Amino acid sequence: MSAVCRKAKLEDVEPLYQMIQGYAEKGIMLPRSKKVLEKQIGEFVVAESEGHVIGCGSLCQLGTDLVEIRSLGISEGYKGKGIGSMLVDSLLEEAKRRELPKVMALTYEVSFFIKNGFDVVEKEIFPEKVWTDCIHCKKQHACD
Repeated sequence: MSAVCRKAKLEDVEPLYQMIQGYAEKGIMLPRSKKVLEKQIGEFVVAESEGHVIGCGSLCQLGTDLVEIRSLGISEGYKGKGIGSMLVDSLLEEAKRRELPKVMALTYEVSFFIKNGFDVVEKEIFPEKVWTDCIHCKKQHACD
C-alpha cells in the first residue's frame, strides 16, 4: 500500500465529511458541515491510496504567526502505517511556506504529536486559540 498527500479538492468534500463525522460521533473531533468543508477546502490536505481518500488534516490560522493543525484523521485499516505523520509533515511544510513559525494542535493523541516533534504546553499560552474557539466550546471549563 502506498499513499500520497495532496491538497484537497472540492470532490473530496464527501469523503472528508464522512471521515470527520465518524470521529465527531465518537466525541474526539469537532464536526464540520459539508458547507464549511467546501468553504475551507483550501486549508485541507488529504492522503490518498488507490484513488481513495484515507486521511486528512487541515490548518487554521489563528494569528499572524500561529496555525493550528485540525481535523487530522485516518480511515480504519490505515492507522499505524505512517499516514498521520505524512499528513503532519505536509501541513508543517505548508505552514513553513506561509511563513507561520508556530504550529499547535489540541489532541487526545499526545504521544503521536510528541513523536512528530511537538511539545506539550498549556493551551493558555495560545490566547488566539482560547479566544477564537475555546470560549465557544462546551468543554471550556473542563477541557480534556
